[in-house]
Amino acid sequence: MARSFVQWLKGSLANTQTRLLLVLTAAVFLIITAVGVAAYYTSKAVLQEELSEPQHQLLRIGMNSIDEYIREGDQLAVKIALNNEVYQFLTGANQASYRNITELVQFLNTMVNSTVYIKSAYIYDVKRESMVAFPQGFSSSKANFADSEWTDGIADEFGDRMMLVKKRSVPSGAAAAGSEITLFRKIMIQGEMRGIIAVNFKPEQLFSHMLLPSVSHLDSRRFVLDSSGRTLYELGTFDFGQGAAQAAVKQLNGARLGDFDHGGRRLLATQIESPVTGWRYLSVVSQNSLLSNTRKIRDAVIAVSIAALLTGAVAIAYYNAAAFRPVRRMRELFSNYDSRRVSTDLRDLERVTGELLTDHAQLSVRLRQTMPEAASKLLADIYAGNITGQRDISGKWSRYFKDWTGAPLLVVMVSIDDYAAWSRRFAQSDHSLLKFAMTNIITELFAQSWLVLASDLGRDRMAVLLQPVGTGEPDHAQAVLAMASEEIFRLLKFQVSAGISICSGGPGCLRQAMYDAETALGYRLYKGYGQVIHFREVPRDCLKAKRPPEAELQARLAEAVEAGSGERALAVLDKLVSQIREDEWQPAVAAHYLESLYVGLKRLQQGREAERDGECEAPFFCTMQLEDAAGYLRRQTEELAASYGRVQESKDFILCRQMIDYMNQHLNDPVGVQEIADHTGISVSLASQLFKQEMNETIHGYFTRLRMERACELLIRTDYKISEIAMMVGYQHENSFIRVYRKYKDITPGKYREMMRGRKEALPD
Repeated sequence: MARSFVQWLKGSLANTQTRLLLVLTAAVFLIITAVGVAAYYTSKAVLQEELSEPQHQLLRIGMNSIDEYIREGDQLAVKIALNNEVYQFLTGANQASYRNITELVQFLNTMVNSTVYIKSAYIYDVKRESMVAFPQGFSSSKANFADSEWTDGIADEFGDRMMLVKKRSVPSGAAAAGSEITLFRKIMIQGEMRGIIAVNFKPEQLFSHMLLPSVSHLDSRRFVLDSSGRTLYELGTFDFGQGAAQAAVKQLNGARLGDFDHGGRRLLATQIESPVTGWRYLSVVSQNSLLSNTRKIRDAVIAVSIAALLTGAVAIAYYNAAAFRPVRRMRELFSNYDSRRVSTDLRDLERVTGELLTDHAQLSVRLRQTMPEAASKLLADIYAGNITGQRDISGKWSRYFKDWTGAPLLVVMVSIDDYAAWSRRFAQSDHSLLKFAMTNIITELFAQSWLVLASDLGRDRMAVLLQPVGTGEPDHAQAVLAMASEEIFRLLKFQVSAGISICSGGPGCLRQAMYDAETALGYRLYKGYGQVIHFREVPRDCLKAKRPPEAELQARLAEAVEAGSGERALAVLDKLVSQIREDEWQPAVAAHYLESLYVGLKRLQQGREAERDGECEAPFFCTMQLEDAAGYLRRQTEELAASYGRVQESKDFILCRQMIDYMNQHLNDPVGVQEIADHTGISVSLASQLFKQEMNETIHGYFTRLRMERACELLIRTDYKISEIAMMVGYQHENSFIRVYRKYKDITPGKYREMMRGRKEALPD
């Protein structure tokens, strides 16, 4: 039978028509299968990358918040370790002194109650095995202290480290049985470990920023794991079962992103490791619903491919069945072949091929639907300076903009007018929806004669890339944008302004075109809200840098505010603003100068409440017209002058001003809180208490912020090396300076200098 089959196969392949049909069938099968598999894995990769980025950002936000609490807890532990009463407790002959124990408990009470995320604090004498704690009090032996099991072996766990954070079990006899997140710190006296400080955190406060997205239809869960892989905290919308976190860590093997199977689900994992605690922050998201449609498409394509293969096989079998009829019958068929029947067979073949090609086209459309998101991200990366190489830009342009031609490109910067007021007016949950509606209005008006791509640049700003097609003319873009601005105001009830660049020759000029459009948009400062401004309308003289007003005027403004003289301060402020209006500064420079006036006023403000407000509470001067910006600064000046007038005679405030003056004079010296307190002639604890009370900020935090602001000035205005600037703001080691700078500014010093100089160079001479 096998021999008969081989002979039949040879006979079939000897026929030219059979071979052609076999080749066509196999080719169609391979093409459709390849397209289906490629579409599936390409879509999967793009979706995973887009899904992992917000998960990664949420993990980083939570990690930064927890690390900040840990750092502040460590600073509190250091303050406790340096207290004289603690030294007396560990070294004194009479450890049970009533005065010493009373003052020590009172000191711990002050330290614990100064924060909202610390529950209690212990001081353990390693040699005498005694303990004093708040709120528990003094215990001459750890055996009499309910929560003392952690003292066994804790010294070996430290190793060479001074600080250790871990999750531990609290015995049932303690006040809060269960588990604790505790920070331990050594107390070293003359090179010997004499004691240990234990600071117990409130878990609900420590992990309060580990939140899930407000809107999500995906099953997800987040974990906080210690360095040993044990789960410290977890939350989410779905429980993936035991071992999901450990399986994710094992599968990632140090990588930031990866996917794996667990419990019958396909999961996507993202992780980040804290440089402070060594904890691992892990996000696990189910991909079942995300990839369900993609898998359906893949399966449908494979099914079509198999159907095509079976159709070809049936056609070959049918053809050969007819071919092996008697020769006479074959001749009869060839000599008297019905032309109508031949055409019918050809139509059948055409129909099958047409169906396969239609399916192929539908899959191609689905694949192209993911391209606009990638193209939008390319524009955002070019604007932010994340991609600058012409080769990289051209390569991505050719992939994401296949439908675009070599016609000139036009860049439009669209901005929401008075963004701070807009943010307060509309709920945070509505911001994305309003921006989406604004994008749809602009896209619809341009869709007839233009290729359009919009990219959200965050906050108030959106970049729109235009290319004319058909009847579209670059000069008509301004009129269309004016119509879009009116429609947005009519339908959405808020105003937007736009700046238009000069036509760009190609993708390599997009960054310059963005800066031109942004420069034109900036003239909203003088022209008012709801404007559409073309770059060619920008006065050439205004593009030149103007000399800022005399520093004496700024000093006089600060002096008048600190003196509590509102009228004199307003007169100086009006003079500063009038110089900007009369000289018609370049808008970016003017907005930066107004921002510096605002920051100067906030530095003087008692309590610094405004610096702790949300992002939308701060004025975005770059989105305001000059009259509104001046009015905002006038209100701030009046309120601040009145506030200074009320507290001018306060003794505590005078002491705080002395400490601030001492900080400004010693920005480049390695001084600490002790030296600052000594300068005013009071103790460290009293100085910290008064400064926190008056300025609503710690001495260390205020001093660090002054140093970072001075470092920003040196990075922009000088060519000193990073290591030299670190020494000039009081840091002996460059790495320490970079770490603190990144914490306060969310960017490295080198990257900040490169970004600011890049923007400066992009401005026209």
